Amino acid sequence: MRIVTISLLLTTILLVAACGPKRPVLYPNDYLKHVGPAKADQDINACIQMANDYKAGTDKTKEIAKDTGKSAVVGAATGAVVGAIVGEAGTGAAIGAAGSATAAMGSWFMRSDEPEPIFKEFVDRCLLEKGYQPLGWK
Repeated sequence: MRIVTISLLLTTILLVAACGPKRPVLYPNDYLKHVGPAKADQDINACIQMANDYKAGTDKTKEIAKDTGKSAVVGAATGAVVGAIVGEAGTGAAIGAAGSATAAMGSWFMRSDEPEPIFKEFVDRCLLEKGYQPLGWK
């Protein structure tokens, strides 16, 4: 049970430490200077919303759940085998499942702020059409 608590604590730390979603960086061309940063932020948000509306990316939540579930099953099986060798199959399975699920979820959260290439391209094109010059994302 102590391992499960440690795994949950590690997951919480990863969630808190994960950065927010990446956003486009704009070159300060004449248009950006004319409209200002507040309007540029509104336009970025509008382009991101449009990309979401037109499903220019996948639902990462479903992927995270699927990968975490697979990892927990593999971890539980591995933990049960190791636990059986030392006489604690149930404890080994619980430790293996918790550890593997935490590792999979943590890995996803560390990458979850990275938009898919097609999503970035969609938002960049939207911004270009508005008069901005996107340089990249950070």
